[in-house]
Amino acid sequence: MKKTLLWFRRIAIAEGISFLALLLIAMPLKYFAHQPLAVTIAGSIHGILFIAFMILALEYKSAAKKNIKWFASAFIASILPFGTFVLDKSLKKEEQAL
Repeated sequence: MKKTLLWFRRIAIAEGISFLALLLIAMPLKYFAHQPLAVTIAGSIHGILFIAFMILALEYKSAAKKNIKWFASAFIASILPFGTFVLDKSLKKEEQAL
């Protein structure tokens, strides 16, 4: 379970960074500098990390016997800017408790 939590935390942070890069770097490049390739690349990376985040969230939910409310809050954290960083604070406390 601890290994799953460690990987989940890593992917959550990476997913959060990729989301911010997509919003704050790639989207402005697309619309203001007419560079749509930035969104293609950042969006693809973010999509892969989002899928990994959701898979690991399900794995951790099962391993730690979390309820559906926890999973829903993890999902919401993944679609809000800076949400995964807030989620990571509670995950870090859980990791220290293990």
